[in-house]
Amino acid sequence: MDIFEKCDSFVIARIAKASGLYPYFLTIEDSEGTEAVIDGHRVLMLGSNNYLGLTTDPRVRAAAIKATETYGTSCTGSRLQNGTLALHLELEERLAKFVGKEAALVFSTGFQVNLGVISCLITRNDVVVTDKEDHASIIDGAMLAMGDLRRFGHNDMKHLDRVLEGLDADSGALVVVDGLYSTGGDLAPLPEMIEVCRRHQARLMVDDAHGLGVMAHGRGTAEHFGVTKDVDLIMGTFSKSFASLGGFIAGDENIVHYIQHNARSFIFSAAMPASNVAAALASLEIIENEPERVDRLWQITERMRSGLKEMGFNTGSSVSPIIPVIIGEMEPALNAWKKLFDAGVYTNAFVPPGVPEGRCLLRTSYMATHTDDQIDRALNIFGEVGRELGLID
Repeated sequence: MDIFEKCDSFVIARIAKASGLYPYFLTIEDSEGTEAVIDGHRVLMLGSNNYLGLTTDPRVRAAAIKATETYGTSCTGSRLQNGTLALHLELEERLAKFVGKEAALVFSTGFQVNLGVISCLITRNDVVVTDKEDHASIIDGAMLAMGDLRRFGHNDMKHLDRVLEGLDADSGALVVVDGLYSTGGDLAPLPEMIEVCRRHQARLMVDDAHGLGVMAHGRGTAEHFGVTKDVDLIMGTFSKSFASLGGFIAGDENIVHYIQHNARSFIFSAAMPASNVAAALASLEIIENEPERVDRLWQITERMRSGLKEMGFNTGSSVSPIIPVIIGEMEPALNAWKKLFDAGVYTNAFVPPGVPEGRCLLRTSYMATHTDDQIDRALNIFGEVGRELGLID
C-alpha cells in the first residue's frame, strides 16, 4: 500500500471549503487585538488567547524591538551550546519566583516543554497518567516516553484513584493535567487530585498554559487553589497572556537541572530569540505591577458568561475567560460559526476529534482590552444569530 493513499482519500476539509463552512487557516490581514481583518472582513476577535491584551502593548513591542537591535533576530543555536543569553537566565529566575518554585527552564515553545519534560522523566517501568481532555502536547509527550500511558475520565478523581491503584507497586507515576482546560474553560480539581496522588506516591505536573496570567492575579491555577507547594511541576507558555512565543517548566532545582540535561526537545532545539524573551519579560513585569488588568478581564468574562446564559446558550462548566458555546452536532455548529463570522464576530469552531461526537462547540475567549461597547455588540450578535438558527428562543 502506498503511504500517500491516505492523502488522496482525505476529503473532509475540501468538502467544508467548497460549502463555505471551513473555519480554519483563515488569513489575518490586520489586527488591533480586540478586532481583526480576516479574509477582508472586519470582525470582533473572540477567538484569541491574548487574555490580557498585551500583544499590542507599546511596552511589550518596545522591549522586543530593543532586544532585536541588541542581539539580532536569532540565537542560531541551542541553549546547550551557543544559545544561552543573559535574558534567558533573567526570565527563568523571575518566572520561578513568580510561580513559587525554586527553578525554571525556558523552552522554545510550550509544545516542546511537554514533549521534553514528560519523555525524559518517564522511563521504562514508569507510567504517565493523563486526563482524557489533556492538551495534545501532553499526550504526544507521553507517547514519546519509554514508559506506559494510562488515562482517566475528565476531572474524575474516583477514576484517577482506580488507575493509580492498579499500577505496579514498582512503577513510578507522573500525573499530568491541564490547570485550566483550553476548550471547556473549567479547572482541574487540584486539591482533591493532590490527595489522590499522595495516597499512591504519584508525582503531579500541571500544564498551566491558559491559567497563568488569568487565575489568582496571573499566578496560575495552583496559586488559585493555594496548593503551589504541593504541585511538583508547573508548566506554562508565553503565547497566551505573555504575548510572546515559548514555554517553561518550573519545580525543584534538582528536577529542573535533570530536565535541562536530558530533555531532547530542549537540548536539540534552537533557543528562544531575544525578542520573544524580552516580550515575555515585559509582559511579566506588567502582570506583576498591574493587577487591575486581570480584574478587568474577569469583569468582562462574567458579563459575557451571564449574558450568554441568560439568552439560553449552554456554556458548560466554564469558570474562566474561556467560554464555550456548546451546540452539539457538527453542521449546526459550523453554520453558527459562519453566521457569527459574517455578522462580525470571530469564534473558534471545535468539532471531532477536538471534542467528543455530539459536543461540537464554539470556543469564545476574552481580553482585558475588550470595551463595554464591544461586549454589547458581541451579545447582540450572538442573540440575533442564536434566534435565527433556533439555538435559543
